[in-house]
Amino acid sequence: MTRVAAVDCGTNSIRLLVADVDPATGELVDLDRRMTIVRLGQGVDRTGRLAPEALERTFAACRDYAEIIKKHGAERLRFVATSASRDAENRDEFVRGVLDILGVEPEVITGDQEAEFSFTGATKELAGREDLARPYLVVDIGGGSTEFVVGDDHVRAARSVDVGCVRMTERHLVHGGEISDPPTEEQIAAIRADIEAALDLAERTVPLREARTLVGLAGSVTTVSAIAQDLPEYDSARIHHSRVSLARVREITDRLLHSTHAERATIPSMHPGRVDVIGAGSLVLLAIMERIGAQEVVVSEHDILDGIAWSVA
Repeated sequence: MTRVAAVDCGTNSIRLLVADVDPATGELVDLDRRMTIVRLGQGVDRTGRLAPEALERTFAACRDYAEIIKKHGAERLRFVATSASRDAENRDEFVRGVLDILGVEPEVITGDQEAEFSFTGATKELAGREDLARPYLVVDIGGGSTEFVVGDDHVRAARSVDVGCVRMTERHLVHGGEISDPPTEEQIAAIRADIEAALDLAERTVPLREARTLVGLAGSVTTVSAIAQDLPEYDSARIHHSRVSLARVREITDRLLHSTHAERATIPSMHPGRVDVIGAGSLVLLAIMERIGAQEVVVSEHDILDGIAWSVA
């Protein structure tokens, strides 16, 4: 077994996995897995730059993670940064800060690389499952972008599009520094139009409708699963490989889009950092399911972070 650490820094959150990995057997054993909402992508869609306060929140999380990595004695570390830092004019400032704190340079990966990691992380443990037909469509709904990957044992086609829960919220629901609470029907329609245009784009290179099993990743999807199960708190074990029907996703999305911040905040399984962006995130999931005719989504807690860990090992 090799002890590795993987960091995935996205638009909305930064996550750490420290694990023992055995490439020969395909075994990955978690030692520490955690997530911090840092909103690195705050304002990037509007300004093209990473905000100073967003950088400081991210660096504070990195300092915490450095202590955890040191405590577990990980032999190797890989830090992958996705959409927000790919788009920002001042991403060199971000790179220097991470290098100073963690001793490694963040790899600002392409959307295609992001998709490859997501697919590996999500499907490696599904091998041999007779109840899940192939090909899989793995959908990773992030803060700034969504990755679509179709494959069997390996990736056949992948595409990243600039539609995510934070980007859609900031683009359509924020006016004068305030978030619409709840959104108007016109605002919801505008988000939906952006999502549909992104799906059109994705379908040019990825055969979305050929998929037999839809696998959904990341916080918007896992939160929808937690709500569907009426969990008293967020429970990764019950969420991992749960299945949520199209009808239930539609019902939950409608509820989230027509509720206030205060109402969403009372949902027991809701992370405080997702309260304002979960409506847009769930709408992305619903639009995908309706587009490809999926009657359910298989929810995975294993995603790009696990794929990064496998790549290190």
